[in-house]
Amino acid sequence: MALTGIEIYKHLPKTNCKECGFPTCLAFAMKVAQKSVAITQCPHLSAEARAALEAAARPPIRLVAIGGNKRKIEVGNEVAMFRHEKTFYHPTGVVVRLKDTAPAEELKRKAEEVVSYQVERVGMKLGLDGLALENASGDPSAFSRALEAVDGQGELPLVLMAGPAALAAVLEKAASRRPLLYAATQDNWEAMAELALKYKCPLAVSEPSGLEALAALVEKIVQKGVEDIIVDPGARDFAASLVTLTQIRRLALKKNFRPLGYPVITFPGEGTKDPEEETLLAAQQVAKYAGVVVLDHFSPASVYPLLTLRLNIYTDPQKPIQVQPGVYQLGAPKETSPLCVTTNFSLTYFSIAGELESSGFPSWLLVCDTEGLSVLTSWAAGKFDAARIAKTVKEFKAGETVSHHSLILPGKVAILKGELEEELPGWQILVGPPEAMDIGGYLKQYWKN
Repeated sequence: MALTGIEIYKHLPKTNCKECGFPTCLAFAMKVAQKSVAITQCPHLSAEARAALEAAARPPIRLVAIGGNKRKIEVGNEVAMFRHEKTFYHPTGVVVRLKDTAPAEELKRKAEEVVSYQVERVGMKLGLDGLALENASGDPSAFSRALEAVDGQGELPLVLMAGPAALAAVLEKAASRRPLLYAATQDNWEAMAELALKYKCPLAVSEPSGLEALAALVEKIVQKGVEDIIVDPGARDFAASLVTLTQIRRLALKKNFRPLGYPVITFPGEGTKDPEEETLLAAQQVAKYAGVVVLDHFSPASVYPLLTLRLNIYTDPQKPIQVQPGVYQLGAPKETSPLCVTTNFSLTYFSIAGELESSGFPSWLLVCDTEGLSVLTSWAAGKFDAARIAKTVKEFKAGETVSHHSLILPGKVAILKGELEEELPGWQILVGPPEAMDIGGYLKQYWKN
């Protein structure tokens, strides 16, 4: 039976040292009770307390890290079936598979493309998380040469897909990168478990014949001493993937079934007929409930929507993405440049900021703290009203930034114009367009300063 936060707190040192990342021991205990962090995160836990608490407090899905200190993929440690219940904590790792049958120069080029790919979304840098290298040739020396070609292209985490012999040939050099070893099967699990233990690497366990057989294989590997495990149930197409991954998640969370309480790795390219279908299946698996997704095809057009979807799913629904309130410079504005006002919801901010930057009018943008709500939502909630806007104008000294004392309101809250004129005597309140995309045309037509 799960322990309550108070029961866990009784076993803690009660020093409030903050080394666990939480302000108090009680706060840490509550998070452990929710199974959102591991009890081992407390550095001062006694051996007796650890033994008493570890089994009861272990998260239902183990947190597994792939990669070294510079870059790593952390997956697992989830406590909710549905995002609206709580939140999802550790985003799905998206990696691209390369095969050692390709020439070294091609491997280098493709690896460099994956490593260098980066886009910006609502102020965040999005990119791929790792590389998977498959010993498709079956030749350990070819696998070693391919790894040398790939390994020099950055610090992205690695998934090494090979049998025990090929892995043994490269792990002396590659173990410091802490790659995921793929995969232990019914035929080779003892040798793969020995490699995982010797080189302290996480191990993938593959068993396509059913969840009962997969759980039995995982138990045998755990008994050998391997703790960091990622499972591959062998589900490849849309229907099988959805059903199987949901079953694993439900068994781990609802039934506390330890043999399947591990992240899942998927291969959407193996269950689809073209790159477009692969992206669709990968999107399904990011949502339901893959820990690592291995792509066979890479193109910016397919990866960008996948990373955007992941960002949306792994954002706390109760804490919208926000920017800091203040006055922002867009371009090289002067004291005569336009001054617009908006909310601190990131998507709203970057929409209007992007339009202002491309309008040809260097501008100032005043951002109000609306707790991450959009313009209409925050107005309806009473968080974007005349008093709040006037307070922000004064707090960030917008009157000293511009000489014209003209403020452009979003058109959707034109109703605030009269109230804001009362709150800001001496200011001219202008009503801008309802949509951010029209701000350029509006400024060309109406901005005279």
